Amino acid sequence: MRLFKRTLAIAISAMIPGMIAAQTAPVDTLSLSLQQCVEISLQDNPTIKVADLEVKRMDYSKKEVQANLFPAIDFSLAYQRTIELQTMSMSMGGESTKIKMGTDNMWNAGFTASMPIINAALWKSITMSETQILASLESARSSRLDMVNNVSKAYYALLLANASRDVIRQNYDIAVLNADIYKKQFDQGTASEYDVLRSSVQVTNIEPELLQADIAIRQCELQLKVLMGMDASVAIKPTVTLDQMRSDMFGYTASLNRSLADNTSLRSLDIQSKLAKQNETLKKFAWIPTLGISYNINWNALSNGSPFSGQDFNPYSNVSLAIQVPIFSGGSKYFSLKQAKVQTKELELQRENLVNSLNMQVDLAIDNIEKQVRQIQASEEGMRQAAKAYQIMQKSFEIGAASYLDLRDSELANTSARLAYLQSIYNYLVSSSELDMLLGKENGFSSQTIR
Repeated sequence: MRLFKRTLAIAISAMIPGMIAAQTAPVDTLSLSLQQCVEISLQDNPTIKVADLEVKRMDYSKKEVQANLFPAIDFSLAYQRTIELQTMSMSMGGESTKIKMGTDNMWNAGFTASMPIINAALWKSITMSETQILASLESARSSRLDMVNNVSKAYYALLLANASRDVIRQNYDIAVLNADIYKKQFDQGTASEYDVLRSSVQVTNIEPELLQADIAIRQCELQLKVLMGMDASVAIKPTVTLDQMRSDMFGYTASLNRSLADNTSLRSLDIQSKLAKQNETLKKFAWIPTLGISYNINWNALSNGSPFSGQDFNPYSNVSLAIQVPIFSGGSKYFSLKQAKVQTKELELQRENLVNSLNMQVDLAIDNIEKQVRQIQASEEGMRQAAKAYQIMQKSFEIGAASYLDLRDSELANTSARLAYLQSIYNYLVSSSELDMLLGKENGFSSQTIR
C-alpha cells in the first residue's frame, strides 16, 4: 500500500506534529462547510485579531499627527528661593556703596499656547499617515487571504483523510470477509490451513493502515480547529466529501481572470512606492519656511520672608509670530532628498521584477492545474478499469479459476487506483486555492469578510 502511505504523508505533512495525544470524548459534533470554517477562523484566529489591531494603531497614529495642527497649550509653575542676594557696588562722591538687589522669593506661573500656521512638512506628514493606514489595511487583507488559503487546504486535507480512511475500511472489510470464507471452508475441509493463515495475516496487515488513517483524520481535525480557534473537544464533520467537490472543479482556468491587480504583494509594493514618493516630497518641503503663532500669559510674584504669604501676583502677556527660514544645514537636506529618490527608484525596479515573477508563477500554476485536470480524468478511468478487473477476478476466485494471490493483487490495484483518484482531486483543490491566493481572489467569500 505504498500509494496510500504516500497519500497520508502528504495529508499529514501540513499538519501540526505532536497533536495525537489522547483527549476526552467530543462533547459535540459540528457539521461545517468550508465557508463556515473560513468565517469562524477570520473571526476568532489571533493572527487576524492582531492584524485588525494594527490597523487601529495606525489610525491612532494618523490622529496623533493631525493633532499637531491644533494649538498646543501648556501650563508652567516655577518657584525660586534666593540664598544670597546679588550685590551691586556704586561709587558716589568718592565713597563706595553696596546695594543688595532682588527678593527672597520669586514665583512665576503662566500659560503658553502655540499653533503652526504654515508648515508644509507637517501637512505632508498627515498625507503619509493616511497612506500608512492603507498599508496596514493591505497587510490585514494579506493575513485574511493567507488564512483563507490555510483553512481551505486544511479542510481539503480532512476530506482526503476521510476518503482515504473509507477506501482502507472497504479493503479491510473485504479482507475480513475473505478470511471468514477461508475459515468456513477450512472447517468444511475444502481449504487448507495455509489459506486460512494467509488470509488472517492479510487482515492483520491492513489494521495498522486503518489505524494510521484514523490518526490522520484526527490530526487534520486538530489542525483545522487550531486555525479556527475552536476547542479541541468539539468534533468537526465536513458537509461534503472529496468526490462531491469534483463536480464544481472543471472550467476553473477557462473563466479565470489572471489580472494581478488584487495580488497582495504587488498592492503592498505599490503602497510602499506611494509612500516613498510622498517621502521624497516631504524632503523637498524641508526647504520651505515655517510660520507659527504663540500667546503667553504669566503671573509673577516677588517677596521677602515667607514664600507662602503676602504674595502679590502681577500678570503680563504677549502674542508673537515666528517665521523660520532654512538657509544652510551642511547639505543634510540635500543628501536626504537624494536618498529618498534612490529609494523610489529601487521600488520601481522591485515592482518590475515582482510583476515578471508573478506572471511566471501564474503561468506555471495554470499549467499545473490543467495537468491535474487531465490527471483526474486519467485516474478516474484507471479507477473504473481497476474496479472492473477486481469484479472479474472476484468471480473467477469464487469459481476456483483464480488464486488468492491473484485476488489480492486485484484488490491492491483497485485500492491504489481509488487512492490515486482521491489524491488527484486533492492536488487540484490545493493548487486552485494557492492560485486564488496568488491572484488575491476571495474564493467566493464576501469582500467584507476578507477585507
